[in-house]
Amino acid sequence: MYALVDANSFYCSAEQVFRPEWRGKPIVVLSNNDGCIVAANRQAKEAGIPKFSPYFKVKDLCQLHGVIPLSSNYELYADLSAKMMDVIGRFAPEQHIYSIDESFLSFERCSKAIPDLRAHGAVLRRAVWKECRLPVCVGMGATLTLAKVANYAAKNIQGYQGVCVLDNEPERLRVLAQMGVGEVWGIGKQTTKKLHQIGITTAIQLARFPLGLVRREFNVDVERTVRELNGQPCTNWESARADKKQIYSTRSMGNRITDLPSLQQALSKHAGIVARKARQQGSLSKILVCFASNSPFDEKTESFKATHRFFYGTADTTQITAVVTKLAKQLYKPGVKYYKLGVGLLDLSDGTHEQLDLLNPTQNNVALMGVFDDINKKYGTDTMFLGAQGIAPKWGMKREMLTPQYTTKWSDIPTVKC
Repeated sequence: MYALVDANSFYCSAEQVFRPEWRGKPIVVLSNNDGCIVAANRQAKEAGIPKFSPYFKVKDLCQLHGVIPLSSNYELYADLSAKMMDVIGRFAPEQHIYSIDESFLSFERCSKAIPDLRAHGAVLRRAVWKECRLPVCVGMGATLTLAKVANYAAKNIQGYQGVCVLDNEPERLRVLAQMGVGEVWGIGKQTTKKLHQIGITTAIQLARFPLGLVRREFNVDVERTVRELNGQPCTNWESARADKKQIYSTRSMGNRITDLPSLQQALSKHAGIVARKARQQGSLSKILVCFASNSPFDEKTESFKATHRFFYGTADTTQITAVVTKLAKQLYKPGVKYYKLGVGLLDLSDGTHEQLDLLNPTQNNVALMGVFDDINKKYGTDTMFLGAQGIAPKWGMKREMLTPQYTTKWSDIPTVKC
């Protein structure tokens, strides 16, 4: 059996941890530069606030219904996520962190030691709430996909009280019958449309679809999904989240960039981000791309792009930043007010099988990057960074409704008065 533990409206719930007076109230969290709504809790959705819509379009509606808008507090979310995952990991010998708010557990080696999985899931929920003050739901099934299905039921179908265990055939069929096919893990929008066209609208209809037709009409991934819905394991930790083939870091600026040094600093910031992401998945890149543009709503739209090919694959922040700083000169044009820019790494390869070359004049400094990552992981992002990205940039992300970084910034640590 597998379990999927998923936090409820994680960004919004994280904001309520240190503000108990906000619990039970509608909250939305905005994207970079307070642009779009990226998270909305149940109360905000019930008030008619649409997710992913531009905030300026629904600002009046939010004020009308007393919805609390907040800027994304990434530092707080990352720290609370790490604490939550530590608690979840105590409840099974194997854990796979799938995203910032989702974690898989495997009970394959301890099923006999857990006589009641429902009670085990309930204890897990209480532990996360007691120690982190974050609400989670637990779904358990014979496959990773069924664990996802069970988690959906725990969140959306009444009667489960946050824990659903699909350990028998009648229960599995009952939940699949109440789940739309578009809610099934691995079924995207285009596949959902195609399934609707042939009359498949629920998960149970997909589970009963003949495998021969699935393979012929769709692809092997959909076939695996159908098999998993019927209790046949086809997905493991590695295939559940494969390494990315391309890595990008892009962002819109809080303040327009009009000079070359600021453009170099902003691009260097993104260079550090993509390099860190590449190291996290153990990849090396041979192609780097930089781009910058003004706003598409400006009178004259202008965009610029530059590419660099590394002779040897790299994920070294110093090497990538040095290239980006030079490429910025190709992107800069006087008079252009840059609004959006980014850096991408392409042609990724597995760094664990790197072919070293004694003649390489720019060897990757693995030891230095290890220290770099360890310090930032322990003390928070950008505790250590290259000076090329600037000390106090004026182009930084706009977060006008940012809450304190209660757990990662000394000045924001809550004060208790007794």
